[in-house]
Amino acid sequence: MIGDLQAYQRIPRVAGLALSSDGTRLVAVVSTLDPDGTRFRPALWEIDPAGAASPRRLTRGTTGESSPVFTPAGGLLFTSARPDPSVKEQPADAPAALWLLPATGEPYVVGTRPGGLGDPVVARGAGTVVATAMTLPAAVTGEDDEERRKDRREKKVTAILHAGYPVRFWDADLGPDEPRLVAGTVSPEGPVTWTDLTPTPGSAFRNTSYDVTPDGATVVAARRTPGPGGVTHVSLVAIDVATGEQRTLAADPAFEFSGPVVSPDGTRVACFRESLSTPTTPVDSRLVVLPLAGGEPVDAAPGWDRWATSVKWTSDGTALVVTADDQGRSPVFRVEDGRVTRLTGDDGAYTDVQVAPDGTLYALRSAIDAPPAPVRLDPATPDQQPVLLPAPGTPEDLPGTLTEVHATAEDGSPLRSWLVLPAGTTAPAPLVLFIHGGPLGSWNAWQWRWNPWLLAARGYAVLLPDPALSTGYGLDFVARGWGAWGAAPYTDLMALADAAIDRDDIDADRTAAMGGSFGGYMANWVAGHTDRFRAIVTHASLWALDQFGPTTDDAGYWLREMTPAMARDNSPHRHADAITSPMLVIHGDHDYRVPVGEALRLWWDLVSRHEGEPEEMPHRFLYYPDENHWILTPNNAVTWYETVLAFLDHHVLGQDWSVPDALR
Repeated sequence: MIGDLQAYQRIPRVAGLALSSDGTRLVAVVSTLDPDGTRFRPALWEIDPAGAASPRRLTRGTTGESSPVFTPAGGLLFTSARPDPSVKEQPADAPAALWLLPATGEPYVVGTRPGGLGDPVVARGAGTVVATAMTLPAAVTGEDDEERRKDRREKKVTAILHAGYPVRFWDADLGPDEPRLVAGTVSPEGPVTWTDLTPTPGSAFRNTSYDVTPDGATVVAARRTPGPGGVTHVSLVAIDVATGEQRTLAADPAFEFSGPVVSPDGTRVACFRESLSTPTTPVDSRLVVLPLAGGEPVDAAPGWDRWATSVKWTSDGTALVVTADDQGRSPVFRVEDGRVTRLTGDDGAYTDVQVAPDGTLYALRSAIDAPPAPVRLDPATPDQQPVLLPAPGTPEDLPGTLTEVHATAEDGSPLRSWLVLPAGTTAPAPLVLFIHGGPLGSWNAWQWRWNPWLLAARGYAVLLPDPALSTGYGLDFVARGWGAWGAAPYTDLMALADAAIDRDDIDADRTAAMGGSFGGYMANWVAGHTDRFRAIVTHASLWALDQFGPTTDDAGYWLREMTPAMARDNSPHRHADAITSPMLVIHGDHDYRVPVGEALRLWWDLVSRHEGEPEEMPHRFLYYPDENHWILTPNNAVTWYETVLAFLDHHVLGQDWSVPDALR
């Protein structure tokens, strides 16, 4: 049963699928703890598409393997920084190379670049491989790039000179190298000879997506173009693999384009077209299709008030298979001739959809009460139940049950939430209000980092609400909270909390609130606007919006979303004097999306307002010098849960305060 933190970390984590071109082989990426238990190591596992055979581990590299993709001939490509046995001496920090695992035999390196290779895609017909290669700006060839890197290493130069924006992304400092798109052909005769498709890209292809036509002749990619005021604009381009010539496919000053997927016949491109937000108008995302030869994008599902999160073509190219958040789930849908049909009828959240030549669908399915696992789906049956395929990470018994809570917002909008109830108790359970991040998101999938079942194992009920700004309820539901985070999102949370507390199995006098990122912002806002909660846990949270706006890694987006007046009116720091609930502040120093300055300022505002003796101060600050927006290192994650649970146990249940052993 889930509850033991160390055992929880040992559960295999499935997080990716790849299907061979003939549909006979299915491979998943599965992460497990390494032997000393200090980090997760991904490996490739074969899953039987028929569901008859047990899963089989394919790779055992010391650094792990990721990004699997099959060649048309049936070989399995992947990226890994594992040692190459054919090279006598190589640095311990060697970058990721491209490897090939043949149908029989051992894997071997087929492609390298001095800065590493990532995100390979393969032309379904020709077998051309396109990948991202990090390259120093002035480098002309791979050899030139290696010499420049060697020079920096030997001289111990770490400086990065920026001439534009951004300079950071999530947890990474950008530069000095830049991502280039390279193309080549895997051959038994020797390593791939890469063609540099974007020799002077700048930041054009940083953190973007791309696909390649079946004949390998054209790459379709999202391209970033810098503009005045530090903002960038994302368009769609077609890149000729033979010449490197770029042709604009879709560009509009009012929209951005992403996620291109080429049709099986190579004539059309499906992608996402996202409108630019303003302080009064939320972003809107539409699934569109456009001709590769040139033409206007066409809405694939007119009138469908949901945002597609992934897209694949059916094997015959007549329809699209998409996923989208919907009422606390994320089902699979079929989009054909403008009609949308829901294919899955369960409570699952689906990702990594793969389409076999016969139309059969494979995907990863998770839910609030189920870790990701591979499943098989029929491409034409509406509201079906998935067929679970044997895989590592079989779900364990959960320490409770799952139900839903409904309420009505102040403006009459219907509201819903998941409620996790602990098992084996007869007395009313203490309640933790757990607020999701985003803010454009939804509680609909399994969470490794924010898992409510670990709280349920300690006897807590956990409310997982979807307030205003949550996805899966339509554009109007998002608009209710746009530019006014402290209004409808807050009152929605309180309405759902009231509905949960009205239940006979919930203890109204023992409650807490917690959240991360935007959820941390809301936890801060809650702390300054009500004393109803005995404790508040705020992770990677926004505190002073005037400070956050220009220091986050994407200030241009933020400043487009809120005016200075909106930021002032919705900033939690202005209500610090009203905070009476004990707060646990958590932050990682390498968090560039929500810089650590937010936590430092929040902590000072709490400490400086405490008028009693220092040892009587109820607040705590859990600081991670080497973690980012998420706490990823296994044992750091354990201390996260231990500290959160100890804080809740002390203030909500009245137990003695106990510092986790690793922090003593």
